[in-house]
Amino acid sequence: MSQDVSQAHGAGADRAAGDAVREPDADPADGRDETVDERMDRNWIELLQELRVTQTGTQILTGFLLAVAFQPKFDDLTTGQHRLYLALIVTAVLTTALALAPVNLHRALFRRHVKETLVAVSNVLLRIVLLGVALVLAGTVVLIFDVVAGTGAATVAGVVSVVLLVAMACLPLLARRRSL
Repeated sequence: MSQDVSQAHGAGADRAAGDAVREPDADPADGRDETVDERMDRNWIELLQELRVTQTGTQILTGFLLAVAFQPKFDDLTTGQHRLYLALIVTAVLTTALALAPVNLHRALFRRHVKETLVAVSNVLLRIVLLGVALVLAGTVVLIFDVVAGTGAATVAGVVSVVLLVAMACLPLLARRRSL
C-alpha cells in the first residue's frame, strides 16, 4: 500500500519536499546559478553596500563644507571663493539627498514585486551620486588650494584632481575590456 501512496503522490511529494520547479537561470553564461529574483536580490544588496560607503563619505564632506561658513576667516574669502563655496554646498547637499533616494524608493516600492525596477533606478542614482561626489571632491580641493596657496596652486590642484577623477572613471572600462 505504501508503494501505491508514493506513486499516487510521486511528483507532488517531491515538490513538497523542496524539489519545486526552478525558474530558469538569469544568465547561464555568467557561471552563476541564480534566478532573476535571486540576481535582483544580490544586485540590491551590492547596491546597498556601495550606498553605505558613499553616503558616509558624502555626509561627512557635506558636514565639513557646512561648517566652513561658521569659521571666523570665512569673511576673508574673495567673492569668487564664496561663489565656489556656495556651488559646492549646493552640489554636496543634492548629492547627499540623491544618495538617500534609493532608500526612499525602496520604502515606496516595498513588496510591490518591482525589484528589477528598483535596482535599475538605484543604479542610475548611484552613478549620479558618484559624479556628484567627484565634483564636490575636486571643487573642495580647488577651494582649499585657492585659500591656502593662491589661484595658481588652485588651478594645478584642479587639473590634477580632474585627471585623477577621469582616470578613476576609466578604470571600470579598462577592467571590463580585460575581462572580455
